[in-house]
Amino acid sequence: MAQGKIIIVTAPSGSGKTTLVKRLLQECDYISFSISACTRQPRPGEVHGKDYYFYSEEEFKKLIDQDAFIEWEMVYTGKYYGTLETELERIWSAGKTPLVDIDVKGALAVQQKFPGISKSIFIEAPSIEELRNRLLKRGTETEATLKERIEKAEYELSFAPDFDAILINDDLEKATKTLIETVKSFVES
Repeated sequence: MAQGKIIIVTAPSGSGKTTLVKRLLQECDYISFSISACTRQPRPGEVHGKDYYFYSEEEFKKLIDQDAFIEWEMVYTGKYYGTLETELERIWSAGKTPLVDIDVKGALAVQQKFPGISKSIFIEAPSIEELRNRLLKRGTETEATLKERIEKAEYELSFAPDFDAILINDDLEKATKTLIETVKSFVES
């Protein structure tokens, strides 16, 4: 596999990662979004091969057996997510830098697999309370799923020091500017 550099972005749910990644991709045409594979059902408007590669659990497990992933895990019970090796190859062959937007454990796995050519960025909300407020504003969480996401976020925050950069998303404009500068500096080095 011909390798270029890799940008890894991770965050606990509700930290604003998706918004920041969208802004980064709009500003940096030399970066391409690495589409993850998953076993969850598509949400309304999501397209296979654009938003995610949607697979059945059986199909996903076959890909695991074929060693098709650079990382994968069961993030929630019965819900698998992973990064396909072919996805990185697709982006590198187009002369771009892949941006891998994944959960904390997956991000650590990619960082360990590609030392020296990866830049890992951990995005945090300013506080757990702010994270809770952001998740509540989504209107998609039950009390049980909110509790699960907050507990997972508290656990994930313990890994922040293991990443190359930590970005506190307390001001969206400032966080966007810092993210773009961090990525540009790495890709151009």
